[in-house]
Formats: sequence, C-alpha cells, structure tokens
Amino acid sequence: MIKKSISLTAEGKKELEKELDELIKGRPEIAERIATARAFGDLSENEEYSSARNEQKIAEGRILEIQDILKNAKIIRGGNKNSVTLGVTVLLNMGGKKVEYTLVGPTEANPLEGKISNESPIGKAIFGRKPGESFDFNGKKVTIKEIK
Repeated sequence: MIKKSISLTAEGKKELEKELDELIKGRPEIAERIATARAFGDLSENEEYSSARNEQKIAEGRILEIQDILKNAKIIRGGNKNSVTLGVTVLLNMGGKKVEYTLVGPTEANPLEGKISNESPIGKAIFGRKPGESFDFNGKKVTIKEIK
C-alpha cells in the first residue's frame, strides 16, 4: 500500500508535535489511574478502571495517528501571491460579505479557525484562482480580493 503524503503547514506540524508531546507526557498519569482502579478489586464492574482503560485506548490511538501524520507530512509553504495555493490566506468577497480563509490540507482544516481544506467545496472552487477573479459559488458571486 502506497502511503499518501499529508500536506501540513509548518504551524500545523508544530501544533501536532505539541499535542503528541502532551499525550506522551500524560501516559504515566493514565497508567497510575489504571493501577489505582485495579486495586479496587472486581474489574468487571469497576467504572474507574473501564474509564481509565478507555482513556488510554483513545490516547494511544491518537499518538499512533499523529506519529503516522508526521511521518508522512509534506510541509507546505504559502506560495506566491499570484494564485490561491496551499498555505496562503485569501480574502474573499462572498455575496457582499468579506471572508478570510487559510487554505490547508484536510488534516489541519478547522473552519471555526478560518482554516479550510483544499478538498472542501469552497477550497476546490478557489484553488488556483487569481486576485480579482470572480466566480459563482452556490448561487453567490465570489471575488478573490487579496492573497496574503
């Protein structure tokens, strides 16, 4: 199976490295909770034990996921300001409303933070476009005002 490279900004990579570090540092605390809960006796009805084991399972899964992402990461840098590419921030006029997005790969997309995936519908629609270019998106006129 061929591994697909994962596009990340340098900032996104740092955030994942920080999360990985925090998860690894949290391992001893989870192990301590499991050991303490184990001491309570019957594990079949021990909610503290089940909860700690579940937390451990989630943390270990996330650690493996982040390690895999970082191993396959391709760092993207904001391209030139001549067209919309991965890593750039773009100012749009969407039907009279000004909106700013940073175009990132799917792994670090977070619309609430203004980070949209290049694979999202709006990401696909703006990719490769130039400042001043207008197009129709879901019935609204969209204009690329500026690429930062």
